[in-house]
Amino acid sequence: MRPLVVIYMLRIVLAVVAALISTMVATMSEALSFTTFINGLTIALLVYLLSYYVIKAKYLKKVEKPSKIMTTGIFMYFLLWAVFFILVYTIVKGSTV
Repeated sequence: MRPLVVIYMLRIVLAVVAALISTMVATMSEALSFTTFINGLTIALLVYLLSYYVIKAKYLKKVEKPSKIMTTGIFMYFLLWAVFFILVYTIVKGSTV
């Protein structure tokens, strides 16, 4: 597979992982508020930035433009993170009510 396809797929997997971590952190808080979403978004950003540095170290010489490493899959990452975060959070909080 081409390096950009691998990066894209990796970002999809990491979005789901970040959503699960965000949900675990959000369920530790009893109150549902805007800060729950902000905390989850912060975790998603941290996972994305960490993945950027790891991917950059591995694929820097394999891609045409280094800027592609940062932008490949960014929209899909945050879209999938939001969908999975809302879905899993709703399932977890709905089952405890």
